[in-house]
Amino acid sequence: MEAILKREIIVGKAASRVFGVTAFIILTALGAFVRIPLMFTPVPITLQTMFVLLGAALLGRSLGATAQIAYIFLGFAGLPIFTGAGSGLLYLSGPTGGYIFGFVLASIFLGGAIKRAGNSLFSLFGLFLVADAILFACGILWLRILFAQPLDHLLFIGLLPFVPGEILKISAAVILYRKIAPRAKAWF
Repeated sequence: MEAILKREIIVGKAASRVFGVTAFIILTALGAFVRIPLMFTPVPITLQTMFVLLGAALLGRSLGATAQIAYIFLGFAGLPIFTGAGSGLLYLSGPTGGYIFGFVLASIFLGGAIKRAGNSLFSLFGLFLVADAILFACGILWLRILFAQPLDHLLFIGLLPFVPGEILKISAAVILYRKIAPRAKAWF
């Protein structure tokens, strides 16, 4: 039985890529349903950022961004896959819209930069952290447009409450990446 479980399943690269993109669309959507609302901010804590970053690192720039663009498109089209089972243009124009569009930019950055990174824990953590900062910068910029509040207030409601959780999620994503990447490189 163990030999069967360790056996590789051989599929074409195109099928592997479609599977990878689909898997990270689903994981990002599932991450949206792990939701902790905070009373002082319109932005909840979710697991989405972990899956966005892990998907970008494993799939690369174009496939990672494709997964996030498809996620946004499916939510825009009406599938209730955003946080709180939200969907549509109205949801995307709300307080979390900037973060959601930041998923794409973070994926483009991390998916391209990861190719040049070594496998050291420190360098990977740094890259994931920069990608997460890009994602949060998009969210804070959008909050600025929506609410026209001073930057210190926006940082208080849009970044600071999330820092401890983001460090945990980045750490988990880096550890998962280091475990999965050697096998995933052959798939994607």
